Amino acid sequence: MFNNKKQLTMKKILIPLVILVLVAVACTTPAPKTQEIAEPSVPIYTGEAVVHEFAALPYSYDALEPYIDAQTMEIHYSRHHQAYFNNFLKAIEGSGYEQASLEFFFDNISYFSAAIRNNAGGYFNHSLFWSLMAPAGTGGAPSDALAQAINAKFGSLENFQTEFNAAATGRFGSGWAWLIVTEDGSLTITSTANQDNPLMETEAVQGKPLLALDVWEHAYYLKYQNKRADYVANFWNVVNWNKVNELYEATLN
Repeated sequence: MFNNKKQLTMKKILIPLVILVLVAVACTTPAPKTQEIAEPSVPIYTGEAVVHEFAALPYSYDALEPYIDAQTMEIHYSRHHQAYFNNFLKAIEGSGYEQASLEFFFDNISYFSAAIRNNAGGYFNHSLFWSLMAPAGTGGAPSDALAQAINAKFGSLENFQTEFNAAATGRFGSGWAWLIVTEDGSLTITSTANQDNPLMETEAVQGKPLLALDVWEHAYYLKYQNKRADYVANFWNVVNWNKVNELYEATLN
């Protein structure tokens, strides 16, 4: 009887001691290390300091009539484009990249915020777009070099325009249609969503823009409503081929 009581007493003492030992071991055993993933560091800008400016429209608001109306041009330039510029400056304020070039942002766009991506794109795309248009009858024609490149790639200027129109009308929602020169020197038609452009390192099709068309509704809705195809067709009346030729020549040098 005495031995049984002694054994029970020992069990009562040993069980808590065993539990305490197990808890102590669990607390002192280091947890398995999880693999740390290093955050990618944003590249350092080493180029020349850039002062970002909102350039004046190169013609009057009504200069592209009747193909693009004055009211649309005024709203598009003074409100939409101006907003992209202002918001771009706000997005880079205090970042250390206030004087970095747009090319730097586009080359490294995956490192930057959506605010920088959207507004840098909107700022650049519109600045280029205005320069690629001119009053009807003043924009010239494709240079011999550009015409040869267009014919070699698309068969004819008419075929090129048809394919470009398809890219512009086929872009779902908001975006841009582009003629670009790719890294191998060939011409390619592409389109991008929102305010992205082919200079951005995130784009599947990259290259230097020669021609761009804004197909956001604010670019045409006052005059054309839902008839984007009519807007796209009339764009050819105001294309500034002189500027397109200049951009193409720059890619050959």
